[in-house]
Amino acid sequence: MELLLRFADRWDRFIDRFGKWLYWLSLAMVLVGGFNTVVRYLDKFTGMGISSNMYLELQWYLFSILFLFGASYALKHDEHVRVDILYSKLSLKGKAWVNLLGTIVLLVPFCALMLWVAWPAVVNSWAVMEVSPDPGGLPRYPIKTVVPIAFILILGQGVSMIVRNLAIVLGKEDVATEPNPNEEL
Repeated sequence: MELLLRFADRWDRFIDRFGKWLYWLSLAMVLVGGFNTVVRYLDKFTGMGISSNMYLELQWYLFSILFLFGASYALKHDEHVRVDILYSKLSLKGKAWVNLLGTIVLLVPFCALMLWVAWPAVVNSWAVMEVSPDPGGLPRYPIKTVVPIAFILILGQGVSMIVRNLAIVLGKEDVATEPNPNEEL
C-alpha cells in the first residue's frame, strides 16, 4: 500500500503542476481571442488583411486543450460535477466507498472506452496529416491527439483516487492525505 500511496502522491503533485500550467493556457486563449477580435475590426475598417481563420481555430484549440486537460485537475480537486444528495452527510469512510465504487465502476470504464474510440481517429488523422478545410486553418492531427492524452491523465487521476479511497476504507486515513503540491516529485 505504501508504494501505491507514493504513486498517488507523485501523480497528484504532477497534476497540480500541470493545472498551474493550464492557468497560463487560459490567459493565452483570452489573448488570442482578443487579438482575433481586434484584427477582424481592423480588417473591416482598414482592409489590412491581418485576420485569418488561424486565430479563430487557435482559440478553439486552446479552449479544447484547456477543457480536456483541465478535467484531471478538476477531478483531483473534487471540482467536477457531482450530484450531492446524500454524499455530504456521509462519514469519511462512506464518502471513500462512494468514490471508490464510482471510480471503479464508472470513471475507469468510461476512460477506457474513450481511449478505445478515440485512438483510431487519432491514428487516421496522423496518417493523412489532416488539416482544416478552411483557408488559413491549422492542422487537425495535433489537437486530435489531445483527446487520448486527456483521458490518460483522467485515468491516472482515477487510479490515484482509487488508491487514496482504498486506504481510507482499509482504515489508513492518516496516510491517505494528499501531498503538498509544492514538494518535489
